[in-house]
Order: sequence, then C-alpha cells, then structure tokens
Amino acid sequence: MFLVDAHAHLDHDRFAGDLDAVLDRAGEAGVGLIVTVASDLASARAAVNLAERHGAVFAAVGVHPHDAASAAPGYRDKLRRLAANPRVVAIGETGLDYHYDFSPRPVQREVFAAQLDLAGELGLPVIVHSREAAEDTYRLLRAGLRTRAVMHCFGGDWETAHRLLNLGCYISLAGVVTFKGAAALGEVARKVPDDRLLLETDAPYLAPRPRRGRRNEPAYLRYTVAFVAELRRTTPERLAEITTANARAFFGLP
Repeated sequence: MFLVDAHAHLDHDRFAGDLDAVLDRAGEAGVGLIVTVASDLASARAAVNLAERHGAVFAAVGVHPHDAASAAPGYRDKLRRLAANPRVVAIGETGLDYHYDFSPRPVQREVFAAQLDLAGELGLPVIVHSREAAEDTYRLLRAGLRTRAVMHCFGGDWETAHRLLNLGCYISLAGVVTFKGAAALGEVARKVPDDRLLLETDAPYLAPRPRRGRRNEPAYLRYTVAFVAELRRTTPERLAEITTANARAFFGLP
C-alpha cells in the first residue's frame, strides 16, 4: 500500500528532535510522499529546505490566515520566488479562520485573495484552510479561483462540500473524521466522488483514533485510511490507490 500525506507541518518544533525517525516510520507505514505545508514566510523557507533534503517530501508555500496580519510587505514576491523551486507543488496554506480571528477578517480576506491570484498566475494548486468562514471562503473561491484547490482538513457538512465540489475543489480528510461525534463529516467521507478525495494528517495536529491525544505524524495516516475505507465500503488498499492517484494529479507529484 502506497499513501500520500497531502498535508503535514514537518517544520513544526514538535518534530525538531526526531524528524528522521518520523520519516522512517512514515515509509514503513506505506506513506511514500508527504506535502509539508507552510504557514508564513519563515515556515515556507523551512518547508522548501526540508523538501530539498528529503526525497519523499514536497513543499507548499503560503501565509495562513492566522498570520495574515503579520505578512511582511512584499510577501507575494517572496512567495513567488520560493515557488520557483521545483520542490514546491502548491500555494498554501491560505484561507480564512473566523474561529480564532488572530488576524482581522478584512486582512484575512485580502491575503487569501492575493494568494488565490498568485496560484492562478503560477499555475500551482492552492491549499485552503476554512474554519467557521464557509460563506466568505466560497465567495472568494468563486470569484478568484483559476487553478485547482483543495479544502484541507475539511470539517463542514455535505451541503458545504457539495457547493465546493461544484467549484471544482477537492476535499481532504484528516483524522477528525475518526473522532466520535463526527457524523456529519462521515457523510462527507462517504459521498465525495472518488476523483476528488485526498487524505492527510495535518501532523503534528489532530491525531486520529486510536492515537488521539498524541503528537500526530504521517505514519498515522493508515488509521484514517482504514476508517474512511470502511465508511466507503471499500478496502484500504483500493482507497490508497484512489487517493494516491488524486494527490499525484492534484500536486503534480512523481
């Protein structure tokens, strides 16, 4: 079984002491490719450096909505230069987060729209974060999306997912789908078409059951695969084939 972790944060401090071991365990668990995703310019540079050093790792560069207010002047040009690296396969993560509101909402929307424009300019897919901001996320995607988009760690209901699928978006499921009380997300997991589904860990966050409460890592993707496969009445092996093909097509991975 070969898997792609479509979204992790390997530059996180929680991996600083044992990243090589984390990557070894990922390989042993069948996770052959990992997209490590930035949240600001510093982590974008770190993501690129990691991708250059590890053959199984590719990078996404972008500014998270939490960090939108602190985006330095000229951040778009800096992202553009980083994105020229052949190990960079996406812009992101970007989007809107109205749960924490760490950045003012108008600034979040401005920075999100700017990165949608940059992704379209560069012909790179975009990784979208949306929390408690479904309407504004949909509106900005409808107005500004000119490339492929994935809704990372999707946590909404089927109605929201269906609207996004109609825009051409992919849906990426993380370990949250395995949590008790995630019935609405389970419906999404059952209904997303085969050719629009990705799987991720969002490591080090949101470890799936039965590892919930621990530091998440790419090797734990196998638990989410098993859970979603059961929901979709298929085998983990077949789901791995489907989502690996989708990730390769979406990101342009080898």
